[in-house]
Amino acid sequence: MNAEKTNLKVGLYASLSLVLLTILTWAFGMIAVPPAGPYCPGDCMDYPFTEILAYYPRDYYWMYIAVFQIFAYLLFIVSNHFITPSEKKIFSFISFTFSLIAATVLLMAYFVQFTVVPISIMKGETEGIALITQYNGHGIFIAMEDLGYSAMSISFFFLAFAFSANGHLEKAIRLILMIGFFLTIIAFIYYSFKFGIDRSYRFEVAAITINWLVIISTGILVSIFIKRKLQMLKQGP
Repeated sequence: MNAEKTNLKVGLYASLSLVLLTILTWAFGMIAVPPAGPYCPGDCMDYPFTEILAYYPRDYYWMYIAVFQIFAYLLFIVSNHFITPSEKKIFSFISFTFSLIAATVLLMAYFVQFTVVPISIMKGETEGIALITQYNGHGIFIAMEDLGYSAMSISFFFLAFAFSANGHLEKAIRLILMIGFFLTIIAFIYYSFKFGIDRSYRFEVAAITINWLVIISTGILVSIFIKRKLQMLKQGP
């Protein structure tokens, strides 16, 4: 009983933390208007992206918060694995494996971006920076985000099967998690078909938007689901 209560409490705090950190990351991300690529509103920066420092630190704030958001995402997935019924733990564990892939890729992308790029530019060490900067639509950073958020969508897809199809709340959680996965696939196919390998950061923006909406909506619903479980424990058999 105590172990179950602990698992539920960790799950509740993880869900709420993930929602709050995602909203905060999104808010700071909206400040970082792309100064390059297809969504640039004007006065755009082109290769070799020598004006990066003009947008520092404004365009990097959200990444610092995103690091903690990814930590909360891992806690969210792990806690859900521990509160999942034993007969469905195979799905929550598969979800966990894909969450590790997503978290590893995204943490490397963000940490390298705000740790390496600005200081390298400040010291005049510009060789190779164009390939790793976030402003390069076909650079390493965008490719890592494409991979990271695709893996995150897969983790949510398998997590959906950890919830029962019985009850309106769990059905809603399953549906949102699955819809997010399929929307990510559709977005990738659409942008790949329309732009080929020159997608730039179009799919990245779509994948982030889809996954963050899934996180916020399911995070709230899962927290409600866990609170109900905790209330049932208090009431006893």
